[in-house]
Amino acid sequence: MVYGLYLSATGVLTNSYRQDVIANNIANAETVGFKKDLALFQQRLTAAQEQRVSPTDINFALEGLGGGMSASPTLVDSTQGELEPTNSPLDVAIEGDGYFMVEDARKQKLLTRNGQFMLDRAGNLILAGARGEKVLDSKGNKIVLDGRYPATISKDGVVSQREEPVAQLGLFDVPDRSRLHKQGDTLLTYPEMKSLKQTTSVTLRTGFIERANVDPARELAILMDAQRQLEANANMIRYQDQTLARLVNEVGKIG
Repeated sequence: MVYGLYLSATGVLTNSYRQDVIANNIANAETVGFKKDLALFQQRLTAAQEQRVSPTDINFALEGLGGGMSASPTLVDSTQGELEPTNSPLDVAIEGDGYFMVEDARKQKLLTRNGQFMLDRAGNLILAGARGEKVLDSKGNKIVLDGRYPATISKDGVVSQREEPVAQLGLFDVPDRSRLHKQGDTLLTYPEMKSLKQTTSVTLRTGFIERANVDPARELAILMDAQRQLEANANMIRYQDQTLARLVNEVGKIG
């Protein structure tokens, strides 16, 4: 009976975690360049399997119940989001696989699909946001423009002013997307950032932004399913607790 409580408890914990991931996806459905998280799970080993108990000492009735579920680290879903026109010359969206590279205030290099750019007072091309990360070129250097003149960005990532090329936007791809880790504000980090090379297999769309790859209706349906599973496991805990109470309070008196 206690073993059943443990199984139901793992169901409550994993589905609560699943709800948190889905809720975060829904909350960022309107965030430019946001990539949704995937809540993954794996079958948990039974206690006998974890402790490598001898087959002669195994309770096969319990082994048949399994070990329940455990949560795996979330993965970033890198699928393309829809492109939305903005008509801003400094807004660019990536068509294909790739990321812009930016640098934060701590000189840390990060990746993003957010192509909403603007100029700061010093003429640096930065991400339009509270932290204003600086956008980097193909060599990892900051892009500095003359704020007196309008700038344009071509489909190849060439930044021009007064019809003269000024810089080449850095566009990088990663060999293993499962190793991407979120840092907040659509920013991602990768373990081997220094080894990333400029990619030429993407096209930029000037005057567009990439919307979050989140379908709110689908996420709500998944959220409701997670809620039902959480409630089912919580009910099982309550029923087993009531059965244990009767066993102790009623059957125990008879003994």
